[in-house]
Amino acid sequence: MTQPTATNAAMTANPKSWIGTVQIITAAVCWGTLGIFSTFLYESGFNGLQIAILRIVTAAVLILVMLPKLWPQLVKLPAGQWLGLGLQSLIGVLGMTVCYVFAVIYVGAGTAVALLYTAPVFSLVFSHFLLKEHITKQSALLALLAVMGVGLTTAGSSNSANWGIVLGLLSGVCYSLYGVLGKRAMHYSHSAPLVFFTSIISSAVVLLFVPATYETYAQLIQLPTITWWYALGLSLVGTVAPFLLYMKALEKLPATRASVFTIFEPLTALFLAMLLLQQALAPIQYFGVVLILLAALLNAVLNSTTTRVPRWLSRRRRV
Repeated sequence: MTQPTATNAAMTANPKSWIGTVQIITAAVCWGTLGIFSTFLYESGFNGLQIAILRIVTAAVLILVMLPKLWPQLVKLPAGQWLGLGLQSLIGVLGMTVCYVFAVIYVGAGTAVALLYTAPVFSLVFSHFLLKEHITKQSALLALLAVMGVGLTTAGSSNSANWGIVLGLLSGVCYSLYGVLGKRAMHYSHSAPLVFFTSIISSAVVLLFVPATYETYAQLIQLPTITWWYALGLSLVGTVAPFLLYMKALEKLPATRASVFTIFEPLTALFLAMLLLQQALAPIQYFGVVLILLAALLNAVLNSTTTRVPRWLSRRRRV
């Protein structure tokens, strides 16, 4: 019997790599639909907070099927770790969702998702001050490129659009803090499903104390069935499904390589915004969006070749 060669091993592993790539691209495309579903719900009469409620609370109901499997891990979590997970959730899930949805309403899905991708810039700053990590010249140049892109996206904007840009940037801040706080507060090998579950559930529990939550679902019940599908799409297609796909992809691809393919998220949002919502930008604003996405892509590519991400951290992703 012949011994397996390196070539044979590569050929055997290659199909898994391709499957992982398809899964990560599909996840990114699903995340890219968030702005579209948010816009449809806004046009159905919901405000930004209500849309955030529909996304988080509905997703929490869907992922309760994970509870029996995660229960042994949940009961072992000490109070301090619950506090860290809760803080991550309120900032990275609830805060990001609210800011992002309002940004979509004010400036459109394409611009909002591009502004969300300024998160690596804020991560540099927060990591420097909170984690004492050094800012390299390469990182600073990429941050400058992203800042230039943000400046160009504001060209010719109205006051309401300017508010949308501010909220879009705040969504990037929340996105970046989710990861930075995780690095600072969590030095334990929590499984990715546990982090995802607690992030969604923690924010949903907080929203259950908000009267607007019950008003939102009472309003939803009275609307046509198509609106229910929009709410389900926001939570299932835009939240739960992409996370599960992303985690499956990480079983076959390194996290740093997988992050490169998430660029399909803003590209999907831009394409769907033009196709379904007829949302167009001025040429100079498109150039600004390109600069932001280029900075994010270069950051992912360069990190994938220079940085080895710890296993416990590599399984974190925005929800």
